[in-house]
Amino acid sequence: MKFNEIATVSGKPGLYKILKPTRSGVILESMDEKKGKLVVGANQRVSVLSEISMYTMTEEGASPLEDIMIKIEAEFKGDIGLDSTADADELQAFLKHVLPDYDEDKVYPSDIKKLVSWYKIIRAHAPEVLEEQPEENSEKTEG
Repeated sequence: MKFNEIATVSGKPGLYKILKPTRSGVILESMDEKKGKLVVGANQRVSVLSEISMYTMTEEGASPLEDIMIKIEAEFKGDIGLDSTADADELQAFLKHVLPDYDEDKVYPSDIKKLVSWYKIIRAHAPEVLEEQPEENSEKTEG
């Protein structure tokens, strides 16, 4: 699974695996123990994780969610020491550690809660997504 195969639905908690498109929307499966299926139409807002980013003070102005989650995994290996019920100061300190140049005016504690929550869901149900993708090397050693 990859980040472009995982979605979030506005107004619904959790993350969903994208199964297949339909004529009027898309079929999703919840990324939890229940594996419930859901058909979302064009009237609901579905966001693919690979297209989500967080505001930063850098020249680019944002950092992709995928990069942030891979960085969290590389550093914490699943033990981030807080959950989505942490208070705003703890959440902001955590993000400041992971993404030092995030835009404190545009990234709200609720955004950081989603990041923590989504990270834990992915870590539990699709940990391969969080592994850094090796650069494509065409070099082969011959014996």
